[in-house]
Amino acid sequence: MTTVQTLQLLRQFESRNVTFLEPDGSWPIVWERAQGCHVWDAEGRKYLDLTAAFGVAAAGHANPRVVRAGQRQMATLLHAMGDVHPHALKARLAQELSELTFGRWARTARGKAKAGSGKVIFCNSGFEAVEAALKTARLATGKPGVIAFEGGYHGLGYGTLNATHREHFRGPFRNQLREFAQFLPFPSAKRGKWKAESAALEIQLRQTFQRHAIGAILVEPMQARGGIRIPPPAFLPLLRWLADEHGALLILDEIYTGFGRTGAWFACEHSRVAPDLICLGKALTGGFPLSACVGRADRMDAAWPPSNGEAIHTSTFLGHPVGCAMALAQIEELKAKQLVERTAKLGTWLADALTQQCHLAKAKFSMEPRCLGLMAGIEFTTPDGQPATELALTLMKRLLVRGFILLPEGEHGNILSLTPPLTITEAQLRRTLKALAAELQNLTA
Repeated sequence: MTTVQTLQLLRQFESRNVTFLEPDGSWPIVWERAQGCHVWDAEGRKYLDLTAAFGVAAAGHANPRVVRAGQRQMATLLHAMGDVHPHALKARLAQELSELTFGRWARTARGKAKAGSGKVIFCNSGFEAVEAALKTARLATGKPGVIAFEGGYHGLGYGTLNATHREHFRGPFRNQLREFAQFLPFPSAKRGKWKAESAALEIQLRQTFQRHAIGAILVEPMQARGGIRIPPPAFLPLLRWLADEHGALLILDEIYTGFGRTGAWFACEHSRVAPDLICLGKALTGGFPLSACVGRADRMDAAWPPSNGEAIHTSTFLGHPVGCAMALAQIEELKAKQLVERTAKLGTWLADALTQQCHLAKAKFSMEPRCLGLMAGIEFTTPDGQPATELALTLMKRLLVRGFILLPEGEHGNILSLTPPLTITEAQLRRTLKALAAELQNLTA
């Protein structure tokens, strides 16, 4: 089908709140196929994907190793029975995730892990992994309260909506929510601000623990949809310390930042902090709906009793065999191509390049770069400090016409993000920044 035909069908048959459709047909494009760092639309036009499809295609779109693993598994065992009759790949992936997180952290002493292994609850989407973590914390501590952070995004299920901050998502459903989360400010990494912010935040955290029965601190080590917000290195250690002091579990939502995105296997490793629970998804499989809540083995055992034949938390597609096969292949590919190490080096170059480009901003607006690994963004603001949303969105649409796919982030959509496949080259990033500079010049001439 052509783009026009596809969009006509969506207008007619899909809920109108899902896909944004420009009246003139300029947005969206209709994806036909994808390979590596490129996407082709229904008319055969080629694009460079700077989104990795929401960070999913970490090892590149349609990575051959991952595709072969999925195809082989589909031909062998397309579906199994979740929590009843298991399959071998689920066991293998659980072991791999345990080793990649708590096993590795304990062995390399990169965190405060007190146990050398983890245990896994498999889920389908990112928000389900977060909800499994919230349930774990409730069972383990007996306390229902959760500390979350302003700007945080943890998914849109009815459980995670309690901890997702943006009013746009929460507002329509507020009268059906338990609202067990207490929101505190997410700190800034700007120079000179952390010392004052740290003292104020510690006071707020301690007061929240005193006033509420807090069983968990839920946080993204680096906010993605919140606007590519990178906190100071001392932020996670503060949360780890206070969680231990008050008998709460530290839950890290690494749905977006996991599997090399920030130049480390997991973003928490930049601060040398190990959580009690870590939520994984997106890049886990490279393209199949599968997520996981991985917890310290002792924490998980303290929370969840042995199954008596009827699990407390389960789903039909739990640990889907195709997803498990693809996840094992995806992890193998990240290791074989050394994509995590490569991302760290390329991210250093990108941070410097973005800083140089932002220094050339016109007086009509300001640009602030944010970058860790290949998770980067540019915040656009007006001279009086207001979000320059229209500018950011116009740039995104103009770059799409030029053949570059980017996304806006942040509550006001004024942060243009770059989260490309980890296989992207420096030359491809240079082309992107050159095109961005040209469109900025056109808009401000």
